[in-house]
Amino acid sequence: MPEPQLDAAKMPAESRQIRGRSVYLRAPEREDVPLFVRWMNDARMTRFITRRAPLSQPEEERWFEGMIERQGHEAWTFVFCLLEDERPLGTCGLFEIDRNNGSAGLGISIGDPSDWGRGWGTDAVDALVDFGFGALRLERIWLDVYDFNDRARRSYDKSGFTLEGTMRHAFYQRGRYVDTLRMAILRDEWAALERSKGWELDPADGS
Repeated sequence: MPEPQLDAAKMPAESRQIRGRSVYLRAPEREDVPLFVRWMNDARMTRFITRRAPLSQPEEERWFEGMIERQGHEAWTFVFCLLEDERPLGTCGLFEIDRNNGSAGLGISIGDPSDWGRGWGTDAVDALVDFGFGALRLERIWLDVYDFNDRARRSYDKSGFTLEGTMRHAFYQRGRYVDTLRMAILRDEWAALERSKGWELDPADGS
């Protein structure tokens, strides 16, 4: 089944409000649900998330309805897509948004393992962090990563996240407990990064 795509001719570059160098973030659409189900039933991907059982389309449809209710209030959820051809690569978002203290958790998953290791996830994290600090006025963005996920850890390092601590034996998978690492980035650390922010990139050439 072909992946759902928006018509690039109807999506001018200037309309991609949240973007990185190679990807942009858009709102999830109901037509994305079958794609989400396929991604969430790939054991290679679900090894790195908390989902333990196969996912049905009705379950994902219920999640979608709840996501719509939370969107812009308790959380922001996005699909990130390649700028060059609109192809959806995965989902990312901010959750547990604490507006009093200016903090939020960050989550990201790349749906197809063949898309891992190309820098697109790091680019999506950068775009999402820019949104959190540049639009939502957050002070701190945190995330959790399992200790065996070296690829993700390297990506978060590149995006400026710092290891804050280890939650020992916090996750049970494949017959054993593993540690979960808590990482975070503060507004001042983000501001000091030597990279262009999403709104500084030229929509005409992706620079």
